[in-house]
Amino acid sequence: MRELFPGQAVDDDPSSHRRLTPEEADRLPHIHRLLLGYFGQPEPREPWDPLSQFIYSLLSSRTKTETTYAVVRHLRARFGTWENLRDASLTEIEDAIRDVSFPEQKAVQLKAALEGITARYGSLTLDFLARYRTDKIRAWLEQFPGVGPKTSGAVVNFSTLRRRAMCIDSHHLRVTQRLGLTPRADAATTEERLMRLVPETWTAEMLDEHHQLIKKLGQTICTFTDPKCRQCPLLKLCPYGKRQIAAEEKIEQSNTPRAYREPR
Repeated sequence: MRELFPGQAVDDDPSSHRRLTPEEADRLPHIHRLLLGYFGQPEPREPWDPLSQFIYSLLSSRTKTETTYAVVRHLRARFGTWENLRDASLTEIEDAIRDVSFPEQKAVQLKAALEGITARYGSLTLDFLARYRTDKIRAWLEQFPGVGPKTSGAVVNFSTLRRRAMCIDSHHLRVTQRLGLTPRADAATTEERLMRLVPETWTAEMLDEHHQLIKKLGQTICTFTDPKCRQCPLLKLCPYGKRQIAAEEKIEQSNTPRAYREPR
């Protein structure tokens, strides 16, 4: 087994060593408190090992959470070990993951990634990543096909690695842009800008909880089409929501018949 990042030991994310203004320091905590008050406390996550989380996250794109969980359970039952999954044919893998979106593409990406991890480390595991710095881990993961900031963020934050990072999915992008927290940008840029607002006291677990709350908001209220802005607990903070309601009220007023007046 060779060293993947020579001389790189675990270190804190340098971005965490910065001061926020009082207003900045309370932006995300205030949003967090409002969402907790509306949705309640999310169920604590039971972290998986990094490789299992990697496989789940690689398959989860454009696929419902429940479906992805079911597919991962099926993979465990069908192949027994991740080594057996790695060594299976593309046809077998594609058949086993057929319920996720784009199974043909993801089968190729999954097999290539599992083979690549084995070739680079000498065995099929990601546990060794715990020895390295978060940014180095993410860059290493993102060299594999189909792996971007969303997947690498999920692995380092949700798995037993438990590092400070945000998994920026489509819901997180939409919600933060509508709130005006970040301008329209890709996941990597959005995460970088949001992490500047994360209080130093927030642990990896807090960031995970925040992700779950934002995701739930995006799935149930701040949807891509027909957002339910009037029901949103963040309406007072949301420029997009205020514009939507103002536009709705304008339409309602224009459709309201004026009182009939007798001609003079």
